[in-house]
Amino acid sequence: MIIKTEEQLQKMKEIGFICATIRDEMKKKAIPGVNTKELDNIAKELFEKYGAKSAPITEYDFPGYTCISLNHQAAHGIPSATKILKDGDLLNIDVSGCKDGYYADTGVSFVVGKVDDKMKEKVCEVAQEAFYEGIKHAKAGAKINQIGKNIHKKIKEHKLQVIENLTGHGIGTSLHQEPQHVFNYFDPWDNLILKNGMCLAVEPFVSTKARTVENSDKDDWELITTDNSYVAQYEHTIVIRENQEPLILTKID
Repeated sequence: MIIKTEEQLQKMKEIGFICATIRDEMKKKAIPGVNTKELDNIAKELFEKYGAKSAPITEYDFPGYTCISLNHQAAHGIPSATKILKDGDLLNIDVSGCKDGYYADTGVSFVVGKVDDKMKEKVCEVAQEAFYEGIKHAKAGAKINQIGKNIHKKIKEHKLQVIENLTGHGIGTSLHQEPQHVFNYFDPWDNLILKNGMCLAVEPFVSTKARTVENSDKDDWELITTDNSYVAQYEHTIVIRENQEPLILTKID
């Protein structure tokens, strides 16, 4: 989607704020002893409070209001009352929602409670660093592949890996739209020129060792690393601007 009116921008800002609020409230309540279904219920209540809907349910009939991935799950983890958080768990919360026909998407990874392995913290920190490094180059007139090039450069500086088969995407009037991919590595053939007002969900996935994820045999949704590598994601919905860094819609100052 390319934003062309002030009304569209305000609608995107509204759903961005809602998703960010849900993400931050879930993160605050993610403490040892809480199960991931309880966290998902927080999202349910807040979506209802703000008159918004869960995008995974609306778009894909996903069995949860949010995706909550735990430890070696990389993405699309299903909330469950049997998944009880404990100290040292690596947790990813991915929140996407819609209101009045406009969508936003955001995610964060972090360690629950006491840290038991510094590498878990490191992948989370590097995912965030890589995101901000990538969007420095997300300006109108630039090639979209410069985002991935600089994301990957930052990840390699820390001697970590990028998950190559999980990417960002265009967003706006649906959860996934053109451009279909915002790669987290440099693709010389991906020469799309970024335009003023273009909306993207940028989401680096950083791993200790793995470069790809696969569907687990538990369900049709869960994505995992087959070598039990740690994976962290950091995601915001952004709006491309001219001569300045993008506007982040899912960040609450």
